[in-house]
Formats: sequence, C-alpha cells, structure tokens
Amino acid sequence: MEESLIMDSFLLVVIPAFNEEAVLGRTLDALLQEVSSNQVLVVSDGSTDKTSQIVNDRKINLLELPFNLGVGAAMRSGFQFAKENGFQKVIQFDADLQHQPKYIKEIVSELDKYDVVVGSRFAANSSYKVSLVRSLAMGLLKDSVTRHIGRKMTDVTSGFRGANKKAIDVFADFYPSEYLADTVESLIMAHDKGLSINEIAVTMQERQGGMPSQNIFRSTLYLFRSILVIIATLTVKPRKDNQ
Repeated sequence: MEESLIMDSFLLVVIPAFNEEAVLGRTLDALLQEVSSNQVLVVSDGSTDKTSQIVNDRKINLLELPFNLGVGAAMRSGFQFAKENGFQKVIQFDADLQHQPKYIKEIVSELDKYDVVVGSRFAANSSYKVSLVRSLAMGLLKDSVTRHIGRKMTDVTSGFRGANKKAIDVFADFYPSEYLADTVESLIMAHDKGLSINEIAVTMQERQGGMPSQNIFRSTLYLFRSILVIIATLTVKPRKDNQ
C-alpha cells in the first residue's frame, strides 16, 4: 500500500459520470494515487458507453442509474449510498480530469471543522479562465449566495466539494437536481438547514473530455439560466421537516 493514500475508511469519493469513457480511466487512475478503490463510487448517470466496464476493471464501487437524470440526482444517489454504508465524509469529484486529487486531503481535513467545504477556483490567485459572459453569470450567482448565507463566497458553482456526516444526512434526504441547483441551491439549502460552509483554494485543469462549455451560445445560455436561478434562489425558503 502506498504511503500517500488517504487512510480513512469513512471517506467516499463520489464521481457522477455520463458517457465519460474517453477520460474516466485516466481520472480514476489519478484518483487511486490518493485513495483506495473501496473509497470511490462512480455513479453512472444513464451512460451508454464503456463507463461501467472502465469502473469494473478497476474494482471500484459502481452505481448505475437507468436514465440520465443529471449531476444532482447522481449525487443524491451517492449521498444515499454513503449514508447506508456508514461513510462519514463525501467528496464530489468530476470525471473529466478538471479536479486534482491532491486537494482531497485538505478538503477532508476541513470537514472536521465545517459541514460543507467547497474547492474554489477563485479564492486565491488563479489562472483559471472563463468567458466574459460566463464570468458575469458566475459573479451574479456568487453575490446572490453570499447575501443569502451571510458569508463571502468566491466560487458557488464549483463541483469539487466535500460534505461531512451531518451534511450527508441532509443531502441523502434531499439534494437539488435542477440546472445549477446541485451547486448553487445546495449551498442555500445547506445554510438554511444550519450547516456550516467554508471554501479552500484549489486550482483546476482544463476539461479533458465531454462537451466544452466555452462558446458564445452556451455562455449566453448559461447567463440566461443563471438569472433564472438567481430569481429562484431569492425566493428559496427553508424546508420544513414535515414537508
């Protein structure tokens, strides 16, 4: 066993994946330099490619959803798996090599102090670049969430984040699945449920697979959808336990 592995049997790294065969193998191989195979769960979100085969070849936990339901639904399934199997910390990790496994240990450490920890691309000096339109949308979302939770946030759309046992219990019961809700609304909900939130600075790499988001049409669509999310976010009310 390599000394660099994070020896925490209560840690689960959850990877939502939809037809990521082109890059998933490299992602898993990089991840297995930091954690063991039984600490990883891939949620195949209705994939029709070789995603399942790639996961099974590495003897990694696999959960297959019958249809493509989106990242939020895949993560809820991951949180339910974690809760049912006694895991106490969950790391959400992308399948496309944007996230760097070396930051997992730092997020895990922060989860001893905070319930939800977000890996921020913008918390420190970073070379991570997005289009002007997309940057505007992300800024509007960031400011909206910051006002709601009363804590400065620099990156509310990052999918590189962690949850401790308290947060797992909340997210296993309900996790937003609409567009951007798995990142933005989940932070609103976490705050309204009394969970503490923090960020750490991370650097991310260029997406190595799947459909790129950096073009004029997609960036404009992102801005439009973000405005709708902001409007919805401003009307979010805390969920009642009996609802």
